[in-house]
Amino acid sequence: MGIVRSRLHKRKVSGGKTKIVRKRRKHELGRLPGNTKLGVRRVTSVRVRGGHYKVRALRLDTANFSWPSEAISQRARILDVVYNATSNELVRTKTLVKNAIVTIDAAPFKHWYAKHYGVENDNKKKNSGKAQVQKKGKAGKKKAEGKKFDIHKASATLKRKWAFRAKTRKIEKALEDQLKLGRLIAKITARPGQTGRADGAILEGPELAFYMKKLEKKKN
Repeated sequence: MGIVRSRLHKRKVSGGKTKIVRKRRKHELGRLPGNTKLGVRRVTSVRVRGGHYKVRALRLDTANFSWPSEAISQRARILDVVYNATSNELVRTKTLVKNAIVTIDAAPFKHWYAKHYGVENDNKKKNSGKAQVQKKGKAGKKKAEGKKFDIHKASATLKRKWAFRAKTRKIEKALEDQLKLGRLIAKITARPGQTGRADGAILEGPELAFYMKKLEKKKN
């Protein structure tokens, strides 16, 4: 038992040393951090006290992210780690920990939004990418089209639902711009080293404004 979580080795408030009169206990055992990195999924299990198991993620690239204001969640790909309040070293090494700020693929959320509200959040400036799309074969085209929802082929019943939902539809400008770019800023709320997952939530409102300021400051 090299790593311990007891406070016996710590000094008192007065600065004096604590006299240790007992040996270390099993329940005070500590382990090395998981240091989950961004990459193809790789998890391992660790046997813990009581015969239970923790799932320790070593590499992760996808997770479930919720959209709080819309009360939905989608499985999305984690693209990059952009900010961590603890250390810039965790950003440089792309380490996934709780409260890390990451960018995720917006495609699943754009698909849901188009299906639910009948509104497409696509970036209109696609002239530069047209030449690359034409080079792809038929199989590539079919794959790309399969993910996108065509709002022009919606039934009359679905259009009535969209008209009803349009009355209460609200989306902030910053979030709409992110959807158009195809990248959303999100926060990890799970503990990858304990649960083997990197689930989180999309940032909105004052929290999004706060982290966007931090990212702008970082660029400058």
